[in-house]
Amino acid sequence: MNLEDQYKNIVEGQENQASNQQLGTVNMDRFKPNTASDADLVLGFHTIEVNSLPSAGMFYTDDIKIQIRSAKVAEIRHFSSIDETNVFDVDEKLNYILEACVQVTSDKRRLSYKDLLEEDRFFLILSIRDLTFPEPESNLTVEHVDKRGDKHQIEIKKDYFTYFKIPDTLDKYYDSERKSFMIETKSFGTIEMRPPTIGVMQKMTKYIKDSQEEKKKLDQSVIQVMPYMATNWRGLDDKSIFKFEIEMNGWSNKKFSLIYKLAEQMKVGIKPDMSVQIGDDVEEVPIGFRDGIKSLFIVQDFTSELL
Repeated sequence: MNLEDQYKNIVEGQENQASNQQLGTVNMDRFKPNTASDADLVLGFHTIEVNSLPSAGMFYTDDIKIQIRSAKVAEIRHFSSIDETNVFDVDEKLNYILEACVQVTSDKRRLSYKDLLEEDRFFLILSIRDLTFPEPESNLTVEHVDKRGDKHQIEIKKDYFTYFKIPDTLDKYYDSERKSFMIETKSFGTIEMRPPTIGVMQKMTKYIKDSQEEKKKLDQSVIQVMPYMATNWRGLDDKSIFKFEIEMNGWSNKKFSLIYKLAEQMKVGIKPDMSVQIGDDVEEVPIGFRDGIKSLFIVQDFTSELL
């Protein structure tokens, strides 16, 4: 699978902490950037039920709280400049919306949208869109021809989504404390793996982009395997990715094949087709955008505003 196809599938993934200073006897704790303010979390923000996400919250701490708000005009204007022919720009613009419109906390400690799973990203983007454009005429729709040849306008709704299911052969290795799969093998000991976070995929995207610009040969197998073995995006950089690539070169064919197959089974995101009741039949309707990805935040039907 080439790079463009990989990122199409994603669409169909270090925060810098400010240092605290002591000023005499003044208590500066309330100004810590990693502390969530109650006002920040209430004003304009809506809580997302974690178990409603494609991942069902399996890979987040038990006390995580995810909140979203509608996109503002400036954010929509920035998103509207998206270059849909450039997978890197698509990735950046989607993450820009999340960075602006999502707050993540755990035990009142501020986390980052980068701590969320790449597989949950599209669901959150659509949830933000629903808040931004609540009017029925702003709904996203896709044209569909049913089994009888009749044409329909199908709304892209989260209620129609279906999700990848982790197979029982892998599910038994899930560790509820580590929020990862601790996979016991005969030949290679215990291997820890989990679906990648947005932060991990950002680091991988940067590595891919830099390699292409520098015309370096890119090992596609690293892209397909490493994100599932990088348990934390913090501290992940080009040097550590390159080190992992060197380590992979020493793997046996058996080890690579095993980890590659395991990674393939860890999909927990949205399937590319919706399941929609049309008449007496349930049909699979591909998720698509009539006017491209840009239509996520540029409404398709503007005629209702014309006099």
